[in-house]
Amino acid sequence: MNCFEATLSAHGLALRRARLQTLQINVGRKCNQACRHCHVDAGPWRAEMVGQNVARRVGEWIQQYRPEIVDLTGGAPELSEFFPFFVETARGAGSHVIDRCNLTIIEEPGYGNLPVYLAGHEVEVIASLPCHTAENVARQRGAGVFEKSISALHKLNDVGYGTRLPLNLVYNPVGPKLPAPQAELEADYKEVLGREFGISFNHLYTITNQPIARFAEDLQRQGKTEEYVTLLANSFNPATAESLMCRTTLSVGWMGEVYDCDFNQMLGMQMHNGKPLYLWDVTPELLEGWAVRTGEHCLACTAGCGSSCSGALQTTAA
Repeated sequence: MNCFEATLSAHGLALRRARLQTLQINVGRKCNQACRHCHVDAGPWRAEMVGQNVARRVGEWIQQYRPEIVDLTGGAPELSEFFPFFVETARGAGSHVIDRCNLTIIEEPGYGNLPVYLAGHEVEVIASLPCHTAENVARQRGAGVFEKSISALHKLNDVGYGTRLPLNLVYNPVGPKLPAPQAELEADYKEVLGREFGISFNHLYTITNQPIARFAEDLQRQGKTEEYVTLLANSFNPATAESLMCRTTLSVGWMGEVYDCDFNQMLGMQMHNGKPLYLWDVTPELLEGWAVRTGEHCLACTAGCGSSCSGALQTTAA
């Protein structure tokens, strides 16, 4: 029993999958950025990307089971040659589609039409902007990223995002600490981005940094791994367990393999049933009630107000 399971048990809790709502597809590790907090360890040098056969089989699964939400992530998901295929297949199946966009991809050559394409298919955009100041964004994501992100946000606003179409931003703390209350940060973001840049968006999602991949390496270099994990453990909030994303989300890797969440995917914690499982091996009904695979990293999702791909799980911590 790992420390997270022990913590759940001490509170009389067990983590099992509920009805599937979201199919999250990680199309690969290639990205035009290499952010310090990235749990995917993505970058321009990564070559792992979904291929034609896997894309076809995933598309067939979407058409057959019609998940409520298809959530496209990466890396930068737009770099996949099959990004339009996933968008259009999912919309054709009646699914709501999310693009987890790093914003700067819109500023890359050949991607200038991306806002118009996304708007035309009514794709929700969840965009990473770890702070509303250039200095903090540069610390996490590199020089010039903030300025490119602001330019991309203007282009998204111009085609209706933040008003007619959903545009949500994502905040990650800088360093080994929990996010501030989501509602307070959202108000700050809206005030600063509106006043200084004329930018509008719908919601801000706060996500706790996971002690895995690149952020874990950063913690180790600073000698703060134990301190951060202790912070997460001491901040455990049992009220978040019911709403954890692993209960209703199925994560798919670039080879079609399935996981309880994207964080488990990065740790190689593939789902199995006597053998490693791929998307075409499972159905939504089959997975309901299965025990979720967990590890120490799961403490990040249950700390404070909780954390998921859609932000905090509670307005205030219990």
